[in-house]
Amino acid sequence: MPNKTVKQRNSEPASQTLDRGLRLLEAIADAPEPVTTGQVAAMVGLHRSVAYRLLRTLEDHRLVRREPGDRFAPGYRLATLARRAVNDLATAATGELQALAQAVDLAAFVMVREGDEAITVLVAEPTTPGTWFTQRVGSQHPIGRGAPGAAIASLEPPGPADRAAVRQARELGWTISSGEVFEGVTSVAAPLPGYRTPAAVAVTFVGDLSPQELGPRIAATSARIARRLG
Repeated sequence: MPNKTVKQRNSEPASQTLDRGLRLLEAIADAPEPVTTGQVAAMVGLHRSVAYRLLRTLEDHRLVRREPGDRFAPGYRLATLARRAVNDLATAATGELQALAQAVDLAAFVMVREGDEAITVLVAEPTTPGTWFTQRVGSQHPIGRGAPGAAIASLEPPGPADRAAVRQARELGWTISSGEVFEGVTSVAAPLPGYRTPAAVAVTFVGDLSPQELGPRIAATSARIARRLG
């Protein structure tokens, strides 16, 4: 049973009803499996009857869908909205990301900066059979952690507080981190210039792969995407 609790907002929302509905949507999207009304209500701290009314509205707009057992999952309309939000990036990056994923046999992805978070907006997975650590669209972590966050930060003006990984991204065109976001998971990332918001191309893996081999490949992919972005 999902037990993740959606973090509370630090300030009073302009619209409480909209805020509640969006928190429900976020909780359903983050849950590893479809959830019942009672489960998602508990996750966001709402009364079951309030959550049910909001879920019906989200269902009417196809933002959530009802599955057997009266459980709710993300609606397919979300995919359309997400695709429109990054349509230009997807057009420029999807083919290059897929080629990178195939070449290194790892999931390749693009993260963008939103506030103090790095958010995954595109993912390409290799088609060859095997076990690899993947990334989910919408997953996020603080910009101050992980190689993708450092690569994104490297696109901003240098400052005295820059961590070593940020400086490495500027010097080499790529950077590495290990265990900063997930224990035992290494990430290698390169900054992606030319997009409307700071972004990075990255891969993650578990094991002893060579960052010195992966880094230049990722940087080259990023450069090709940047040229496509124009």
